[in-house]
Amino acid sequence: MTQNNPPLTTTNLVLGIDTGGTYTDGVLLEYETRRVLATHKSLTTKRDFSIGIEQVIDGIRIDDPSAIKMVSISTTLATNAIAEGKGKRVALFLLGYDPDLVSAFKMEHRFATPHFYYFAGGHDLYGQEKEPLDLPAILQKTSEIQNQVDAIAVSGYFSPLNPEHENRAREAISRICSLPVVLGHQLSTRLGSIERATTAALNASLLAVLQDFVIAVRRAMERRNIIAPLMVVRGDGTLMSDEFAALSPVETIHSGPAASAMGGRFLSGLDDMLVVDVGGTTTDLALVQNGQVTVSEEGATVGSYKTAVKAANLLSIALGGDSHITLNRENELVIGPERVTPLAYLAHEYPYVNAQLRSLSKRSWMNTGQDWLEYWFLLRQPQNDSLLKTNRQKQLVALLQDGPKPLPDILRQLNVFHASQLEAGELFRQEILARAGLTPTDLIHVEGGYTPWDVDAANFALQTFSRVCRSTPDDIRQQVWRLVTETVIRAIVSFLTNKPLPRTPPGQAESLGDWFFTNSLYDLHPQLETRFRLRYPIVGIGAPAEFFLREAARLLHTDLILPEHYQVANAVGAVAGSVMVTEEILVYPRLSGEGLDVVGYYVQASDERLEFEEAEYALAYARTLGKDRALGAAIRSGADNPQVTVEEILDGLDTYRIRAKAMGNPRLAK
Repeated sequence: MTQNNPPLTTTNLVLGIDTGGTYTDGVLLEYETRRVLATHKSLTTKRDFSIGIEQVIDGIRIDDPSAIKMVSISTTLATNAIAEGKGKRVALFLLGYDPDLVSAFKMEHRFATPHFYYFAGGHDLYGQEKEPLDLPAILQKTSEIQNQVDAIAVSGYFSPLNPEHENRAREAISRICSLPVVLGHQLSTRLGSIERATTAALNASLLAVLQDFVIAVRRAMERRNIIAPLMVVRGDGTLMSDEFAALSPVETIHSGPAASAMGGRFLSGLDDMLVVDVGGTTTDLALVQNGQVTVSEEGATVGSYKTAVKAANLLSIALGGDSHITLNRENELVIGPERVTPLAYLAHEYPYVNAQLRSLSKRSWMNTGQDWLEYWFLLRQPQNDSLLKTNRQKQLVALLQDGPKPLPDILRQLNVFHASQLEAGELFRQEILARAGLTPTDLIHVEGGYTPWDVDAANFALQTFSRVCRSTPDDIRQQVWRLVTETVIRAIVSFLTNKPLPRTPPGQAESLGDWFFTNSLYDLHPQLETRFRLRYPIVGIGAPAEFFLREAARLLHTDLILPEHYQVANAVGAVAGSVMVTEEILVYPRLSGEGLDVVGYYVQASDERLEFEEAEYALAYARTLGKDRALGAAIRSGADNPQVTVEEILDGLDTYRIRAKAMGNPRLAK
């Protein structure tokens, strides 16, 4: 899907690419005017993101590659790798951590790796050594596990206040093995020991993953003669060079939703808004205030892992254009959370599916079940037989060589009673097989709102599903859109209030919160009127946004804004951000031997620690050091003429955090 505007006579073009859960979007902009020249959408290939990226670059049809002065990418690669357990194997060395305390509070599962080991060492709240570092034990464990893992992460207790033990451990490990070593204090100056250890382990697990991704993108650029800086979107919407991203891949957590928020702000021209990005798989919410995406200071959470990484404050729900519409065990209509291929698209690719759905729509409800609307199909050929580990998997792949089949046919031909007997889970995860089913995208085809694929097939599928539900197609459409609207509004209220708004379980008395929610939407009470009113407009992002958000905006008594090119705003956001680097320096007291008197102050940077007699001199040095380091790092990360601001934060009794931020526009190729 490509859109091209008349070309401009210019030499400064930038290419933005977003790899989402369903689509990879690309946009070509003229940098000075920020005019969108061309856009393209391609299906995301999760098994190899670079395939979808190359298809987008080809689809945009760049006439003069030398005019591209920057390429910037937002990616869900890190988030997906963590959520799906596809990161590399990591050993986590914990220096000075109390194993009994960690066990008592059941925090072991938060370390993001099962291979964690405790060693003597670490420091206290004032940067003093708790106990000597046990280097012999560290070296022995390294020798034991170096062939069983791909990287080592080291996190010392209170290492932001004194990283000496982490640094010594890295030096010792590097002398006897060649594995990459990640240090916790280099990723976060926050004192939360569990979050810092988790962040170090996740970063180590993602090193090879993101480095391979960057190499693949670079090769795609080289094959098309694009010689330009490559930038990657951070989780807070700012940009960093590909070299920085390869060293700190954990900072790309939530990169995609952050780019969407930046794109919404850029295209709408508004400073205050609620950005709602409706994709094929998820709907993401982000708040923009005073022109900036709000950032969570508590650290981003991915799956069950809480990190120390600053990222956009957002909420993601499993609702999108390709969410599967089904009946649950209680015969209630549900949407998602699973994402499937729309039947309209499947029939467009395989015309015989249209005939099958037509025949299915004429059956009586007694001879029809919703399983007949679930098709399985071969997405790609297995690269080698080792991916097919059981005879059942081999039989299934062989059966689907002829094309998509409805699930009941598959069960019958393979002589099994239930889908679980097909042992297909890993084949879906590896994107060898895929599912198709009824989705909101199919309903949009039926309604004529978006019709690139087989409208008749979508109609036949809806007729069949309505017969299964003993209802009419119109009633089913109304139920689906009502459920979509309620789900979106419930998510918005929960996100903005930071309070859960769960539905009352069946059989229980309706809670006051649930009553207020329902009455605010449908005005049911004869005496009491309640309502929600959103003070900011909703800026819709993503192709299905108009259909998912129109009624939600009306019920929230606010405006829905769909700016030009809102369908690819996430790719616009990939090039709309600024380069920003933050450097934090800690200043804290040095105590007397008895620990009773303050006899000086430490200035602790990531790789140096200095002593001063007076707080005034320590703070002055920290400000200068932070400013210089932030400026240098921003320039190395690709900023053009960055400006630096310095903030002094009281971080406890006689303890200060000096935060220097350097920000500038990305530097373009000459």
